[in-house]
Amino acid sequence: MSQTGEDATRARALEMAKRVLQIEAEAINALGLRLEAGLGVDFLRALELILACKGRVIISGLGKSGHIARKIAATLASTGTPAYFVHAAEAVHGDLGVIAPGDVLIAISNSGENDELLTIVPLVKRQGARLIAATGNPRSSLATEADVHLDVSVREEACPLNLAPTASTTAALALGDALAVALLDARGFGAEDFARSHPGGVLGRRLLTHVADVMRKADAVPALLESTPVTAALLAMSKGGMGMATVLSATQTPVGIFTDGDLRRAMERHGDLRNTVVGDVMTRTPRTIEPGRLAVEAVQLMEEHRINQLLVVDNAGRLCGALNMHDLFRAKVI
Repeated sequence: MSQTGEDATRARALEMAKRVLQIEAEAINALGLRLEAGLGVDFLRALELILACKGRVIISGLGKSGHIARKIAATLASTGTPAYFVHAAEAVHGDLGVIAPGDVLIAISNSGENDELLTIVPLVKRQGARLIAATGNPRSSLATEADVHLDVSVREEACPLNLAPTASTTAALALGDALAVALLDARGFGAEDFARSHPGGVLGRRLLTHVADVMRKADAVPALLESTPVTAALLAMSKGGMGMATVLSATQTPVGIFTDGDLRRAMERHGDLRNTVVGDVMTRTPRTIEPGRLAVEAVQLMEEHRINQLLVVDNAGRLCGALNMHDLFRAKVI
């Protein structure tokens, strides 16, 4: 292929990609506009139906809609709404037994005429479960039989043949995400709730790890008096291995912190430190944090004030520990 031919092929590929993204973006924007009209009423009805659900939410679909249904179920489950996916084809061959009175079934089908889903609709209703249908055809059989219908129709598919599910699956997925987030907000589902659903990942560590879990206890933190010579402070800092020492009052409350940075600045100003005491060169009113705060808040505080060490104090202001960036790295908080 000539260079000109390659350039033309690449240009066509980019134009095709841009067209797909534009069509799918337009499909989602159209959903947003419809939420301000009739779809908004149905969306709120679906939200209320799920919030009132005494059982679980089952999401079902077939083909590409089945993949979308599986993802929506996973998103709901991780954001405070107990949900799971049931394949429509498997449902008609025994898996329908998982649906119980009090459950809500969300059936996804672009045509709304899927045989497997239509087969299980009367059985679902006989069980006393409620049905929410998400289709691209408000006049379809599935839409007509549903307690609530969510119109996820699109003007066209992004596929140049207007056949492969593309914009329609994107619209269904986006509306599913919108429903999950609205439910999350209505339930007051917070960051710590989310972390409990993701304990094994980075997110779980970031949101479930507290300062008390990673700090060095007070007895492991080098402690000095203001009258301590800098030469003695250096030995204490080296032994502690934290690049710092806390300076305490008689009541064990921190009045200062002496760090590697303080040492460098003191050497630049004074040169000979043999006759200098810690109180002359320490940083007064050091930054502190409580042991019950999240470790990520300690990271934020350090980054905001450009410091590498942080003292941990209790409600009375007494020292109960300290931590530095290396402690947070080891705990995989950052």
